[in-house]
Amino acid sequence: MQFKTMRMGLFSRLISIWKQKDCTENQEDAVAKYLIVGLGNVGAEYEGTRHNAGFMVVDALAKEADAHWTLERHAYRTEIRHKGRVLVLIKPTTYMNLSGKAVKYWLQAEKVELSNLMVVVDDLALDPGIIRIKKQGGAGGHNGLSDIESALGTPNYIRMRMGVGDHFSRGRQVDYVLGRMEGEDLAKMEEAVKTANDIIKCYVTQGIDRTMNLYNKKGNAHSESNA
Repeated sequence: MQFKTMRMGLFSRLISIWKQKDCTENQEDAVAKYLIVGLGNVGAEYEGTRHNAGFMVVDALAKEADAHWTLERHAYRTEIRHKGRVLVLIKPTTYMNLSGKAVKYWLQAEKVELSNLMVVVDDLALDPGIIRIKKQGGAGGHNGLSDIESALGTPNYIRMRMGVGDHFSRGRQVDYVLGRMEGEDLAKMEEAVKTANDIIKCYVTQGIDRTMNLYNKKGNAHSESNA
């Protein structure tokens, strides 16, 4: 009888470990609200540009959920649900360099904890298709992140960086980030957007540490919590 009990206990433990590997399993409170911010610039002239990688991610997430955007204060806003979580998605209309105004306003308006904020942004330091998730850190020269840090008074918020590469000659950075992706780079970004949406869903159900462990190890650079 003792052996049978031990065997059943081991079996239950193995099942538990297997479930923990699946990001669709809930491990946090059933009711929670998150603010997911895609950074970019509004206007048709900026659609599909590298600097609008953040917009691409939240647009795809909203489309998948058949959610519709409305123009509200400082941002386009929509809301979706996933596994009992409420995800408020915004695309700031303040333009990239003043993104902090929109982020601060919507954090307060939606009463979202800072730990439940994720900002999605383009990153020149990463190759196209590469994603890096970080719990906190410096702006890395990104004006949108700099303004958010200034508005919030802290760099301690989660950001997901979408690689766009740095294939430009000296003095042409602005032209590059405001240029549209095409060919192989576009294909890589489209795949990265799909992965980014999986990352967001994992984050709101599993938490940031588990999400980083899962996705930063999948060829998306090393897991970093402070750099």
